[in-house]
Amino acid sequence: MDDTRAHRGTRSWTPALAGVFTLVLLAATLEIVLDGAVGHSPLIPKSPGIASWLSAVGERLGYRVFLIALLCYSGAFLGILLLARRISTRWAIALTAALQLIVFVGPVLISTDVFSYIAYARMGVVHSIDPYLHGPNAISGDPVYRYVGKDWVKVATAYGPLYTLLSYPLAPLGVVGALWGMKLEALLASAGTLALTWRCARMRNLDPKLALIVVGVNPLWVIYGLGGAHNDLIMTLFLMGAVALTLASEMAPTPDLGRARREMYAGAAVLGATLIKATGIALLPFILLRRRRLAPLLGAGLAAVLLALIAYIVFGVHGVDIVSALNRDAAFVGTDSFPVEIAHLFGKPGVFPVDHDLLKAGLVLIVVHLMWRTWRGYDWVAASAWTLLAIAVTSTWLLAWYTLWSLPLAAISRDRRVLYATLAVQGLFIVHQTAPLLAPVS
Repeated sequence: MDDTRAHRGTRSWTPALAGVFTLVLLAATLEIVLDGAVGHSPLIPKSPGIASWLSAVGERLGYRVFLIALLCYSGAFLGILLLARRISTRWAIALTAALQLIVFVGPVLISTDVFSYIAYARMGVVHSIDPYLHGPNAISGDPVYRYVGKDWVKVATAYGPLYTLLSYPLAPLGVVGALWGMKLEALLASAGTLALTWRCARMRNLDPKLALIVVGVNPLWVIYGLGGAHNDLIMTLFLMGAVALTLASEMAPTPDLGRARREMYAGAAVLGATLIKATGIALLPFILLRRRRLAPLLGAGLAAVLLALIAYIVFGVHGVDIVSALNRDAAFVGTDSFPVEIAHLFGKPGVFPVDHDLLKAGLVLIVVHLMWRTWRGYDWVAASAWTLLAIAVTSTWLLAWYTLWSLPLAAISRDRRVLYATLAVQGLFIVHQTAPLLAPVS
């Protein structure tokens, strides 16, 4: 009897607690967006005034306010996660949609990457300059150049040819038009990924509301990923499309032409993700080991031939040489990466070439172990998520949106440890950002 009363008491508090967490999530997001709309700050890159209509409400966004809002958001996110199974489906969907739309109408947050996307597109379309051979400094007179991050003005694009081709239609729209186009692409990719995550969770008999909230309300997904209009969201859309097709093939009662077709489409979707960002290829071996059929490989091969031919025609040989771009980016070193922080713990000033080699060797061992386990029956979705998480953790150039690669897969994994590990890595990343809060106020 006492247990029944306690359970009823907990249930009666659920709407109130969910309401409080929801208000905190919305308030923190609005605080960041409204203060960000005031104009350029260390957290708001120099950009056209696309959100100037919101600028009369807030104050210029500083580190302290941003980090406090981020921590409040993260705490409320954990709270709503704990209540995910008890809130209604409408509530979960409405909250996710509201957060995404608030960020969409606001300014670009945190990163200048979206202006690099626009610059590479304008290089090819407006100036007839190959973005795989030259950096944005080749178009220093273009209106977008002043918004490109100073670290990237001399760097040729590292993005796959499929993404570059997708960005080309936006180039003639001007900087403002292209920026809204990039933001819309990111929003649609986010919505598509969330819809596929929901569908995949249902196909695996998991709670779709929990999966939706894990991804769609996640602070790094909303504020960093969608806020920066990052193309990582487009990559995750392709990856989750491949997962959905593979799961649908698994559920087919008997082998037939439709099953083979879905498997081919899944392989093609993985290849599409790879030609957005090269890390997308990590999913393919686990699909092959799970299905043990040639159809996914055939689909990936046909898509590779077709897209490589188009890329070669448009960009030449450099457009299909994604390995060189990977090797170049792998040499970058950022202050937020786990290898750098571990090096500092051991008294080293940073990572050295031998450390890069050790990290690559460690990553290979992890992937081989996961492939062996998948061959023996381990959940291929979980293995894929572990692989993408390992790529992010072993990278010396870790950015917040890299931790999003594994998130949708982890949300639908049967091994919940990969979800906890992904959230833990994201939590450590957020904690690492809070250093300015410990600095004395001048």
